[in-house]
Amino acid sequence: MIETVFSAELPVGERLLIQKHRIVGTACAPFGGEAATNGTQPRIAVVTGIHGDELEGQFVAFELGRVLEENLDLLYGTVDVYPAINPLGINSIERGVPMFDVDLNRTFPGTSRGDLTETLTAAVMDDVSGADVAVDIHASNIFLREMPQVRINELSAESLLPLAPLLNVDYVWVHASATVLESTFAYALNERGTRTLVVETGVGMRITEEYGKRLTQGVLRLAAHLGAWGGDFEERPAPIISRDGNVSYLNANAEGIFLPRAEHGTMVNEGQLIGIVADPLMGRLRERIVAPTSGLLFTLREYPVVYPGSLLGRILGDVQ
Repeated sequence: MIETVFSAELPVGERLLIQKHRIVGTACAPFGGEAATNGTQPRIAVVTGIHGDELEGQFVAFELGRVLEENLDLLYGTVDVYPAINPLGINSIERGVPMFDVDLNRTFPGTSRGDLTETLTAAVMDDVSGADVAVDIHASNIFLREMPQVRINELSAESLLPLAPLLNVDYVWVHASATVLESTFAYALNERGTRTLVVETGVGMRITEEYGKRLTQGVLRLAAHLGAWGGDFEERPAPIISRDGNVSYLNANAEGIFLPRAEHGTMVNEGQLIGIVADPLMGRLRERIVAPTSGLLFTLREYPVVYPGSLLGRILGDVQ
């Protein structure tokens, strides 16, 4: 069923609606997992569309809803799918909220006494709070392509690390708490006691179906772990788990166009050519970008125009 989470009148005579697809299973008993232990029906929240230019989660919302609706007898409990927390941004292809010039993921937990964006985030927080697990799906921006990964604040690592590998990602990146913004959706939910996993995958303004199908299977795998899903699911090998100290950043020192010479998502060797920065005006090579260490090239520049300081890639070192 479709339920309204938040509604507000807009100045243009239209209404802003935040909706969710609530899928309630018909299975009469849990399929083991936490549900069997706790004796309660689990609830899983899958949230995406906080940033309007991140569309990878749209495919997951579609695919997950389709699979679950066709197999309600294999679902015990409830899955809430929130495909568009920022529908105005999605409709106008903007990262933030049009007219307000606000990044929603910097306004949580919100307040019912604030402006429209703050009341919106407060309503979403209240609706998702209490779920057994929430999955917050993001894509990269238009500049970078990311391998499927879960990002975790080290303060929440103890409760989240056992769950993160179930999402079928390639690796789990544990961030130092000093680098995590307290006004994000995931941070605010984890503070409330709702375990929330942040997924980063793909590229902005695009849908990578391969990644979306893998993540959908990961959500089903997570649901099975909780005792909520009795159907089939894909199970991928355990991901690499990394800490901030294992990640090397590749940045441009010259302006021009970046042309990759290594393949995204592959292992690279120290000193290997990752790409070049070319000068289209003079027809000259401005810079050669080489790997400072051996490891996994998990982030690679997608948008070719670069300036000094532009991020070109990330390499995860010490990969066993």
